[in-house]
Parts: sequence; C-alpha cells; structure tokens
Amino acid sequence: MSQRLHLFQGYGIELEYMVVDRTTLAIKPVVDELLKQELGAIGGDFENGMVTWSNELVLHVVELKSTKPEQNFNALENEFVDNIQRINKHLEKWNAVLMPTAAHPLMNPLTETKLWPHDNNEVYHLYDKIFSCQGHGWSNLQSTHLNLPFYDDEEFAKLHAAIRLVLPLLPALCASSPILEGKITGLSDTRLTFYKTNQAKIPSITGRIIPEAVFSKRNYINTIYEKIKTDIQPHDPTGILDPIWVNSRGAIPRFDRGSIEIRIMDVQECPAADLAIQALVIELLKALVSERFISMDEQVKTKTDTLVTVFNNCVEHGMNAEITTAEYLSVFGETHPLSAQQFWKKIIERLIAVSPSLAAWKKPELETLITNGNLSDRILLSLGSDTSEEKIKNTYRRLCDCLAQNKMFLP
Repeated sequence: MSQRLHLFQGYGIELEYMVVDRTTLAIKPVVDELLKQELGAIGGDFENGMVTWSNELVLHVVELKSTKPEQNFNALENEFVDNIQRINKHLEKWNAVLMPTAAHPLMNPLTETKLWPHDNNEVYHLYDKIFSCQGHGWSNLQSTHLNLPFYDDEEFAKLHAAIRLVLPLLPALCASSPILEGKITGLSDTRLTFYKTNQAKIPSITGRIIPEAVFSKRNYINTIYEKIKTDIQPHDPTGILDPIWVNSRGAIPRFDRGSIEIRIMDVQECPAADLAIQALVIELLKALVSERFISMDEQVKTKTDTLVTVFNNCVEHGMNAEITTAEYLSVFGETHPLSAQQFWKKIIERLIAVSPSLAAWKKPELETLITNGNLSDRILLSLGSDTSEEKIKNTYRRLCDCLAQNKMFLP
C-alpha cells in the first residue's frame, strides 16, 4: 500500500496459483515465459489495470494481486476472473492451465522444483542455501494474503490486537491442502503444518505463527525485527535479507507503508470463495476493533499460548476442531465448547445482526463453507474411499474448472 490509509479504507488481496499440464496435471515451470507474453521480455511483474501478475519463488507459481488498495470487492472479483481467463488463454500454448488449492496433490518438490532464475534471484538462492527450498511449504504452496491498512500507532495497536484473535480460526475456514504426494495427510491444512516448521533453523523468523502481544512500532522493532536481524546475520553476512520482509509470522506489520499482511489463508477454488472469506474476516475485524465482542484492554491481554493452542488445533482438524479453551471462548461470548464449524456459524450470525450488508453480500459462498465444510473437507468428500492417483487427478481437474469458471467446488 503506497499511500497511508486509515483502518478499513482499502484492502490489498493476493492470490497464488500453480501452473500445471492440462492433461497430466504435472507442474509446468513456465511463469517466466507467461509473463514474457505480456511484457515482451523477461520480467517479474505485469500491471494490468486493477490486477498485477507477479512471479514467486518457483517457476510454476504466479501471483495475482490488487494493484492498489481496493474497497469494491465485486469489481475486484470480476477483474481477478478476467485475468485468470487471460492467463489460461496464454497457457494453452503449453497445454497448461491454472490450478487452485494450497498444495499440488502429486508434486514431488525434491525432484520437480525450479526456482525463479531471473531478477531478485539472489534472494531466492540465499533462502535456498539457508533453508533448502525444495520441499513442501516452500516450492509447493499457494496462499491468499490480505493486506489491511493502519495510519498510526493507535490504529496499529487496535488492528494487531484484533488480528491476533482472528488468526487461530482461519485454518478451519480456509484449509485447502489435505493431500501431498498422492496421500491423504490426515491434516486439514497441511500447508500450514510445513509453514510452521520450514524455517525452524532460525526460529525468530516465524515465532509461533501467532504474533506476540506487541502493540507499538517501537516495541515491535525492538523485540521482533532486531531479534530477526541478529539471528539471520551469520547466514547472510552481505546483508541481502531485510528483517522486515523475512518476518514470516501469520500477520506481518509493514510500518513503512502502514499495513498488516495476513498470510496464513490457503487459496480457495475461485475468487468468489476467496473474496467471500476476505469480506467475512474484514467484518469480524471491524467488530473486534469496535469492541463489539470484548474491550481493547481485554483483547491485548489474551495470552499467546491460548491463541496458539486454538490455531494448532484448527490446522490439524479444520472445521472439526473442538474449541474448548475458556479464555478463547469468552472472547466471543461463548461459555461451552464448540466445533470450529459451530464457532464460525455463531460468529456469522452475530455479525449479520450488526452488519446487514454481510447478509446480502456473498452469503451463498459463506453458506457453502459453513454447511459443506472447508475446501479440504470437500476435496476429501469428492474422493470418498477411492484415493487412487486417477481419482485425485479427476478431482483436481474439476478444481481447475472451478477456477476458470469462478464457481464453488461441491463434492
């Protein structure tokens, strides 16, 4: 976000998709050539009005992002759909297509990974040297990022406090990675399981995913960024890596541009689903910032241990996670244990009561998520007892069609 906005004045959305062979679904490392189709030369970004295409760490992943902060999600959804269709048209040249979900279900990252070899590749190669990026959670992941603005320290404190409370529930809603290398992992959000550990060599980079209870720029820099800077220096003697964008917590403040980026949401099957989720998350954050659930004083006192417990449970069990922690239940006015699915249903009911606009906007997509489960649940339901490679491929071909047609996936 280039201009300073106040809370909830605009949003940046980023969606990552993988490029695969239309017939075999094998990954196609051709994103540099894809971008060249529009740029006329190798480059990392193509700005196409409201939506910009960008490269990522690996050659088979392309990111679509709002070029600037937006408020009109209907218009942004339409633009994402148009750009997806435009990309798919280019990809016909390689018999390729965009595929959604947060992880390729069949890819072997140890043998198939190809890192971006062009501009900024020195950063990628240093990451590879430190962490070995040929693995799940590095070269096999696609996520959705939501960027939210804040103007000053007071707004940062309110937004960071609210985001910390929402993060634990997001994997239950957004999980779309139940299969790796042809096997059901038993985890609802397998991508996040790798995300939690893939930088364990330098623990300060990710922390515990749920950010620490820090509510000012000065304290954040002193306690988090300085620690990261110190810890990466032995691995980066020439100073290529910047602690500000090395930080990999579930929500990352960018004080230079006044925004916090939420980055633990798996990408969904189509922009309609992703933007419905973003609208819900934004409405929930607005309610927390407005202290409709609990006061700001109570929000900042919520223990990180409590939030991490709920988060880990939702990563593993998704909508079926049982939320039993009294401190977390009380944040949302609940007194008895609930499944994550029941929890989200109650939250939506409360938000609709105070925000009628949510009831009319994107309710069909939210209804699908709450009634039929997250995308991981629906993928597994579509497989049933047949987990053969061919059945997996058939299911993910249907997901490619959902992306191309901007429709929800139903078993």
